[in-house]
Amino acid sequence: MKNYQLVLASTSPFRKQLLEKLSLPFVCLSPQCDETPLPNETPLELVKRLAIGKATSCDIVQASLVIGSDQVCMIDGQIIGKPLNRERAIEQLLAQSGKAITFYTGLAVYNSVTKHTDVGVDTFEVHFRELTQEQIERYVDKEEPFYCAGSFKSEGMGICLFEKLVGKDPNTLVGLPLIDLIDMLQAQGFDVL
Repeated sequence: MKNYQLVLASTSPFRKQLLEKLSLPFVCLSPQCDETPLPNETPLELVKRLAIGKATSCDIVQASLVIGSDQVCMIDGQIIGKPLNRERAIEQLLAQSGKAITFYTGLAVYNSVTKHTDVGVDTFEVHFRELTQEQIERYVDKEEPFYCAGSFKSEGMGICLFEKLVGKDPNTLVGLPLIDLIDMLQAQGFDVL
């Protein structure tokens, strides 16, 4: 695997920071993938399809292991996306107050030489405190989580919003399940250590 480059098929600064934790050289490429959900597609099907789509859609010239990831947040059985503005962030956090929500994070590793793709999904539960409108507005104004599914940054002040977090890998909540990624890279013959 020495001749392989590692590619992160993402423009997300959060995923880039997570992958940097492994101290491996990698490049970031912008995936060319339509992220529109298909009719009747479940959250698991959606994040798997998009992770694979991102990993296999980059223009690759040299032998590469390409990492694709996608995440959705479920509130009351509905998929919610990034809020993109203050009003929607406040609305999302009010809807989550006092509830447990689930994040589904799809992960794919595509081998550009063998054309083999490993794919999986990791889930993570976030249990929110009962929050007041004032607390939510202060949080949103301080951290501006407009490009984060669920309207919070768990790696920052968002931790103040939670009663507990339940999941195998805290990196999953931010958007890249590193424990599963290490296993997938190992399966491709790429030893992280």
